[in-house]
Amino acid sequence: MTGSKDRCHANHAPDPRLRLEPFDEAHFAGLLALNSDPVVMQFLGDGSPTTPTEVHQSIDTAKARWERFGFSWWSFIRHDSGEIIGAGCVQHIENEPGNPVEVGWRLKRDHWGHGYATEAARAMIGFAFDELGLAAVYATTHPSNERSIKVMKRLGMRSVGLQPYYGTLAATYVLEKV
Repeated sequence: MTGSKDRCHANHAPDPRLRLEPFDEAHFAGLLALNSDPVVMQFLGDGSPTTPTEVHQSIDTAKARWERFGFSWWSFIRHDSGEIIGAGCVQHIENEPGNPVEVGWRLKRDHWGHGYATEAARAMIGFAFDELGLAAVYATTHPSNERSIKVMKRLGMRSVGLQPYYGTLAATYVLEKV
């Protein structure tokens, strides 16, 4: 699986506005800006913005998961400006290897409503199906996160109801490979 993390963009996002790069220390400032916004973070974890130390730790954790599993977190980078506008993942739900694999995303607020989450999620789903050989991919969110639920529906995912993930009952969706 070595090297497949670098193929997400090329194989699954034709003519994209974004490139997806595995988390790296070079992304620190952009990820800190993203994760420091309390509105962006309101439906994630306890809803608190992350500290610089936590951002460094998340980069290190993502790198280790890339090595162990061949998938983890990407930064979403605009081609035209080089700006990090979001982040997303392919990971086991709750980071438990026995759980199904999910896709997830977050975007800077000034990039909401422009199709970036859908574009990046399609690339990550393509990676999960084509590179990892998965038959299904899940997505979870807080039931009040209407924007993410709209993206899930736009991707063709179907609801499997509220499931007990991440310490709450999470709205859970699935997309099966056809």
